[in-house]
Amino acid sequence: MRLTSDANEARRILLENRGIDIGDLTGSVSDSAQNVFGRSMTLVEYVQRIIDDVRDGGDSAIQNINEKIDGYRPESLVVSQEDIEAAYYRIDSNLREALEFSAQRISEYHELCRIEDWNDESKGYGQRFIPVYSAASYVPGGTAKYPSTVLMTSIPAQIAGVKQISITCPSNQGKNPPDSVLAAAHIAKVDCVYAIGGAQSIAALAYGTETVNAVDMICGPGNIFVTLAKKLVYGDVGIDGLYGPTETVILADRSANPVICAADLLAQAEHDILAKPVLITTSASFATEVSHQIEKTLSRMSRSEIAGRSIHEQGVIVVVEDLQTGIDISNEFAPEHLSIVTEDPESLVPHVRNAGMVFLGEFSHEVLGDYGAGPSHVMPTAGTARFNSGLGLHSFLKYVPVVSLSRKDAFKITEAASVISREEGLTGHAEAAEIRRELH
Repeated sequence: MRLTSDANEARRILLENRGIDIGDLTGSVSDSAQNVFGRSMTLVEYVQRIIDDVRDGGDSAIQNINEKIDGYRPESLVVSQEDIEAAYYRIDSNLREALEFSAQRISEYHELCRIEDWNDESKGYGQRFIPVYSAASYVPGGTAKYPSTVLMTSIPAQIAGVKQISITCPSNQGKNPPDSVLAAAHIAKVDCVYAIGGAQSIAALAYGTETVNAVDMICGPGNIFVTLAKKLVYGDVGIDGLYGPTETVILADRSANPVICAADLLAQAEHDILAKPVLITTSASFATEVSHQIEKTLSRMSRSEIAGRSIHEQGVIVVVEDLQTGIDISNEFAPEHLSIVTEDPESLVPHVRNAGMVFLGEFSHEVLGDYGAGPSHVMPTAGTARFNSGLGLHSFLKYVPVVSLSRKDAFKITEAASVISREEGLTGHAEAAEIRRELH
């Protein structure tokens, strides 16, 4: 891991190229575009063409694209309810119990996040919180299995009051998504599971096909093709956010355990070679020990190659003079996860402005956030925590003000409305306000 004790250098390293990297033409995109559409394309052109084809061609377009990209033509794009239920009973009982336990924690947390409508009759205004009618989450798949993402996206939608909830997950060589994903869908009471991946699944959910129902909101993480597709369809459908590789900042003082901190950084690193594990500490000796523990453990990991590249290419250790400087650097970086492992972590919480989720103390670690602490693990990355929040009930709710003025209050507002609208040259507005007073 890169090591620096210069705060300005730390900022430069951490903030360089910060943001969702959509990128440009790469060899793999060029090859795939040539194979699917017969010519080279930029990444944006390629994903836009997939979206356009699915919007115009429906199911057959999805099948054609799948066949050219993955080498097989899926017979069905929908997983039957019988297969979903069978998967629930087919998985190992320990896994089933673990998924049920996590689902309960997630449900309990989001139940407490409910927002109530309000109305002030004396003032003549209020607000309603109305859920979108339909929502779908993208669950990464292929060789990977992410049943946790099913729970973390579908359960908040259900508690928010969404009526139609679906997920889409890539099939495995034409077969159904993994049993664990289907079992999680059964637990979360998902209405429909589509065996579709990539940009084509986002297009199908945005515009609908003969088989896929268009939805009001698409949520969940995905690869660069999925992320770009979400960006391109935004406006035609709601989008929760754009997500890049995962990232964690650990803010620690000398009271922290270096073995545990090293383990937490490696847990992030094994996700992706682009994952960003960051340690900010007030102790140079602690930084050295954490670095030693990381190298000691790295070779034993099953995903050591991925974790190693993340640690050595993306990892950063920053030694700061005091914890406030550490918090300031973290706020500028705006991490997906912030773990505070200090003598008094609670005292630092009021100083945190930008973070997707905050973990306090040695036992409130990020891995538990991934699998069932309670909040959704779909969190803002790439600095978007500066303006975005993690997935929650609010992601599926529309805030609708309701105005119900008495005649007396309406007339009080009329004078100001008339003056301002005439200043803006909108005399029709002014007259529409004034005429009510004249007629009464």
